[in-house]
Amino acid sequence: MLILQVNKNLQIMDKAKKEKRYFRIYEQLKQILSASSFEDAKMATILAVLHHKMEYFFWTGFYVLHKGELTVKTYQGPLACQVLEKDKGVCWAAIKSNKTIIVEDVHRFEGHIACDSRSKSEIAVPLQNSFGKPTGVLDVDSAEYNSFDEVDAHWLEMIVKLI
Repeated sequence: MLILQVNKNLQIMDKAKKEKRYFRIYEQLKQILSASSFEDAKMATILAVLHHKMEYFFWTGFYVLHKGELTVKTYQGPLACQVLEKDKGVCWAAIKSNKTIIVEDVHRFEGHIACDSRSKSEIAVPLQNSFGKPTGVLDVDSAEYNSFDEVDAHWLEMIVKLI
């Protein structure tokens, strides 16, 4: 089965094209990120590359656990929520389950936190420490419904491990 995705530029990206794009991004990031061991620099670089190379990424950022709160660390896109309400929303679901969460329609996700009303779909990928414990999430929103799938999940999980 071929699943097509329409991005905000109304171009169609099939799964094979998406796989190839992520592969190139991953290889590029592996090389760039080897230049520094500073986690903040790696996060900022990952976000800049992803946000500007994946047309359907509307908001791209990291939230990290800080004093028991999920607090924005760095991001690309419109203004972010600074602190996410405890135990609500897609990011907290990813933290609590320690698994990637894909939401086709954020308006149908119970407890969704609407930082920007233009967001329609979302993926949250846990950021884990060396013991596998979640310390934050890579959060990506799209202004289109059904933007994310298992291809995004696989590659974003791989990319997060580069940190």
